[in-house]
Amino acid sequence: MFNDLFKSRIASPGLKALGYDKGLTQIKEVLVDRDIGLVLILNQKRPLFKTSIQLPFQSLIIMGSSLPTQPQVAHNVFPYLIEYKDGSVQRLAGTQQAPPGFDPSTRVTSKDILLRPETGLSARIYRPEVAPTSEKLPIVIYFHGGAFLIASPAEPLYHGFCNALAGSARALLVSVDYRLAPEHPLPAAFDDAWAAIQWIAVHAGGDESESWLNEVADYQRVFLSGDSAGATLAHHVASRVGLLTQVRIEGTALIHPYFWGANPLGSELSDPARKAMVDKWWEYVGPSDKGCDDPLINPFSDGAPCLDRVECKRMLLMVAEKDILRDRGRLYCDEMVKSKIKRDVEFYETIEQDHVFYLFNPNCNEAKELISKLASFINQPPKSD
Repeated sequence: MFNDLFKSRIASPGLKALGYDKGLTQIKEVLVDRDIGLVLILNQKRPLFKTSIQLPFQSLIIMGSSLPTQPQVAHNVFPYLIEYKDGSVQRLAGTQQAPPGFDPSTRVTSKDILLRPETGLSARIYRPEVAPTSEKLPIVIYFHGGAFLIASPAEPLYHGFCNALAGSARALLVSVDYRLAPEHPLPAAFDDAWAAIQWIAVHAGGDESESWLNEVADYQRVFLSGDSAGATLAHHVASRVGLLTQVRIEGTALIHPYFWGANPLGSELSDPARKAMVDKWWEYVGPSDKGCDDPLINPFSDGAPCLDRVECKRMLLMVAEKDILRDRGRLYCDEMVKSKIKRDVEFYETIEQDHVFYLFNPNCNEAKELISKLASFINQPPKSD
């Protein structure tokens, strides 16, 4: 029966802290089962060297019963999070927070705003310095990545990126803090993305709660953007936004989009390990029994929005050469060119780089070029209807 016990050496400081001073018995090692709190003594009669621990025998069961239990793992979704059987979630990345405020390197000011009190939906809004004050700015609605599981607009990598993009593009950028799985199962993130653009559209009247939108936003130059899972959200918002008459979607910029499918294609055929890893990510959050062909993640599956419904005058599709998602992005771009709705579609590939490289290495030349390309895309003259 002891083969199933978790063996652990008990450190001397913790044992000595119990403070017993009578009836001491020499011990060498303990076996601890952290689920049932059992402690057993081994080799009590064998003399130990000078560093051995001494404790009263009768105290050991008390000590064992007070040991904390280790929750059992239900799902290990590496490298994002671990979900335990008691329902608790331990995120392995994307939990750091950077405060809003003025960024001297980009001359951009940010603040956090609440969009929907009933769901807790919020956003971080970025405003570059403008001159004159009457200048109207394009609006970029941005959705961060993280496999629908981690990160937020306040995550330092995203905060830095949004400062850089808002400053370079001279745009009013709204970074949406949508709800994450598993605490908020999909399609909660998709619902939040749609609610965010509805909230912005209401401000087109010029007399709503957010002063920055009222003062400088140009609702005829609205851009949808996002990276990875955020690009997926931007695609779905673009497929519905034609229902809103208050805003005009000038462009959609999808960065390393997280599109997927059950049947491998392109580089996935020669990299089954990474294909299986991405399969696992989606199967963990996917809300239906369709697996990786769920229309939320596969834009070409049954039930997915028709690409003809994607509302924008121009589209920029960005991929990275070494990204396992690269070929899905290429396919999406090719199919968008073939759609019945004529729009300018541009494909941009960063050679020798992997998924969202610009977040992890923002000072490399390729990252600076990516920011510059996005800024140029946003600042092109509006395309006539």
